[in-house]
Amino acid sequence: MQERNATSGSTGKQAAGEAAACLVDDGTVVGLGTGSTTAYAIKAIGRRVADGLDVLAVVTSYQSEMLAIEAGIPLTTLAEYPDLDIAIDGADQVDADLNVIKGGGAAHTREKVVAYSADQFVVVVDESKMKEQLDHFVPIEVLPYAKELVMRYVRELEGEPQLRLASRKDGPVITDNGNFVIDASFGTIDNVEALSIALSMCPGVVEHGIFNDVADMVFVGNKDGSVKRIDTLR
Repeated sequence: MQERNATSGSTGKQAAGEAAACLVDDGTVVGLGTGSTTAYAIKAIGRRVADGLDVLAVVTSYQSEMLAIEAGIPLTTLAEYPDLDIAIDGADQVDADLNVIKGGGAAHTREKVVAYSADQFVVVVDESKMKEQLDHFVPIEVLPYAKELVMRYVRELEGEPQLRLASRKDGPVITDNGNFVIDASFGTIDNVEALSIALSMCPGVVEHGIFNDVADMVFVGNKDGSVKRIDTLR
């Protein structure tokens, strides 16, 4: 566990994102996640690219693609580079064992593929996202055809499913993959691995937002601009 200070006046999100961006070396192929905290990392990497840093990036969503292009970061694909050096992404919640819940931006399927394709998966969050135990709802990307089946399955697991609706259009949120998202609340999650396995077994589930035993380190940005780095023991 290490601490460092970010630029004076930085928010926790900005401090964490910029700290993680410093891990990207010359010649790196980096996976870029989705969300407001990761956006700061993307912008920081872009500034280093403008100064001569040689990197390629694989994006996880249309949002991160647009940000990377705007930042001047050259893009590639997993088809060309299936083994990434590092992936940087945000999270909705992180517990004391560095289990992570993602999917607030409905991009968790591609984010999980990128995370598992990377030699090093780095999570960036502000201090409000850290919890002793996970109790955030779990986003589940589902085939539209399987919506009712998955909602019934979640109830059998003693969860409360809710179809995520779009905020500026009628109807459900549609992911970049053309699917629906069900947000499933389970209260405090006592056994993260067991729930992860159970959700993956339901037909029609494309992917869920539990990332267990994959994060290698977490950068936690504090309100005062300081950053705590937490490494796993793996």
